[in-house]
Amino acid sequence: NCIKPKAGTTRDNALPFVPPLRETMKIRHSIALLLAAACASGALAQGSTPANPAAQTPAADTTPKLASGLLMKQGGKLVFAPCRDRTYTMVDDISPGGAVTAALDSIGLAAGSKLYVELMGVLDGGMLRVSGINLARSEGRCQQPGGNVETWRASGNEPGWLLAVGPEMVVLKRLDKPNLHLPAAPVSSDNGVTRIELRGDGAHVKARFEHALCRDTMAEAVYGWTASVEVNGQVLKGCAWQR
Repeated sequence: NCIKPKAGTTRDNALPFVPPLRETMKIRHSIALLLAAACASGALAQGSTPANPAAQTPAADTTPKLASGLLMKQGGKLVFAPCRDRTYTMVDDISPGGAVTAALDSIGLAAGSKLYVELMGVLDGGMLRVSGINLARSEGRCQQPGGNVETWRASGNEPGWLLAVGPEMVVLKRLDKPNLHLPAAPVSSDNGVTRIELRGDGAHVKARFEHALCRDTMAEAVYGWTASVEVNGQVLKGCAWQR
């Protein structure tokens, strides 16, 4: 479909202009080369295909991320509604042995309760594929995360205690004892275990959080970490979660 060059052009009411023979041959030769190159490049563009189309498609992000909202069970299906959002998403529990669903059933999901949950999962084709829990409570209302104020929380019962870990300060509250305020220290994590060692306010505190499901029966809650906090030789046991 390439257009061939014409030998000359004619203007209305005028004799055709005939350039000298040598110049005419040069012009024709140049135009022919340009048209041939244009045709060749067009054919190449139309007929060319990527050597490996899949290599040009970016890989999907499969890193689990935190999803906070309300969870309920309807007709045997898990339905998740994000906080401050009117949409909802179906949930697929891909944890080993359905451990996430079993833990949530233990605090009222199976009985029809609406839970506040912070789940670790990946959104895949409109389905939230869940592999873990940060925390889940039978209180069916959304809560605010710690943000820049806190990074970890841990708590336990008998005796009751609470550890709040922030970027600059760590506070330990214990029943019938004065609160401890300690300067923050580096947090180390390895093989699913997080450790923090603190000194100050006349105390030596060592905290250990292990990535494993932990149920607080008194609070009807499930957390993603077990907690062990040693304060001057006294060991406190409980659960932990990220903020």
